[in-house]
Amino acid sequence: MSELIVYQYPKCGTCRSAVKWLNQQGHILELRNIKEAPPEPTELSEIIDNSGFELKKFFNTSGEVYKELGLKDKLQQLSRQEQIALLSSNGMLIKRPIVTDGSKVTVGYKADVYEQVWG
Repeated sequence: MSELIVYQYPKCGTCRSAVKWLNQQGHILELRNIKEAPPEPTELSEIIDNSGFELKKFFNTSGEVYKELGLKDKLQQLSRQEQIALLSSNGMLIKRPIVTDGSKVTVGYKADVYEQVWG
């Protein structure tokens, strides 16, 4: 199976489920703790570009930090660069887990999506 980078938070139940599923498929995983070491802006920008998803999809909109910073109303006023810098500044703002093999990317965990992309 393929080698994957998993940006995750070890205490997150969704992340643990995703890692378990990927392990069961036989993938080799490089686990990165997004709280301790969020991806650098250039790395994050590349992941976002490879994903084909809107930048907004990478924000943990249900997280405490997102709500505390009032980002629901502020995000649209920020440039792409500013949004990526914000994500990179605090891993708890990032929707998790992000899984990538360098070209394909998934955000969050849904077994059916994982089956299609990583199965």
